[in-house]
Amino acid sequence: MTENDNIKGQPDVLPAALFGLCPRCGQKTLFANLTAFASKCRSCGLDFSQYNVGDGPAAFLTLIVGAVVLVLALAVEANFHPPIWVHISLWVPITVAAVVGSLRLSKALLLILEHRNQAHEGQIDGNDAP
Repeated sequence: MTENDNIKGQPDVLPAALFGLCPRCGQKTLFANLTAFASKCRSCGLDFSQYNVGDGPAAFLTLIVGAVVLVLALAVEANFHPPIWVHISLWVPITVAAVVGSLRLSKALLLILEHRNQAHEGQIDGNDAP
């Protein structure tokens, strides 16, 4: 497969990640539920389980979202002094939505880039591996 064959007919990386599109055919088949990948594309049959995205982005994104939400909550408190129930009803859904949304986007982006770059687990050549 040449480089041109790999890109021909495939969706762009960012729209594919945003909308959960299959990196091969462009159909909305990447996710089985909110953040879990489907086992394979229902349209073209691409096996998504061959890609190892893992949960690496989860901790990193949670820390980033937590820091942003904390700064926003402190700014709201400093400027408006709302009661605690307002903070809870405002920041809990925003935090959950931001973490799930960023996790979905980052996992899709990693899988699509792994497919585009034909990345796979490293192997040591030869039998004298430690």
